[in-house]
Amino acid sequence: MNPYLKFHPEVQSAVASGQPVVALESTIISHGMPYPKNIETALAVQKTVRDHGAVPATMGVVNGQLKVGMDDDLIHRFGKEGRSIIKVNRRDLPYVINSRCPSKT
Repeated sequence: MNPYLKFHPEVQSAVASGQPVVALESTIISHGMPYPKNIETALAVQKTVRDHGAVPATMGVVNGQLKVGMDDDLIHRFGKEGRSIIKVNRRDLPYVINSRCPSKT
């Protein structure tokens, strides 16, 4: 098992069964919109994806682990904590994962 990558069970099941999955970024939740509109928008987008027959996979980095698919609780956390969440791009990803992964020895 990869300690740096965590698929939400719904996303994992969709991938395994060949169901369509739509990747969604989380920066709009944490940095792009004010609270509570950020959470409302993220949940509405996920609902729209589901309504069209696909599974939403909102992605983010939590404690050094890449999350593929967020539940409502995690979306609320990203929305409320906002700017205290590190905005990560490809350049920063190795550093953030290495310095924050709880399973790192």
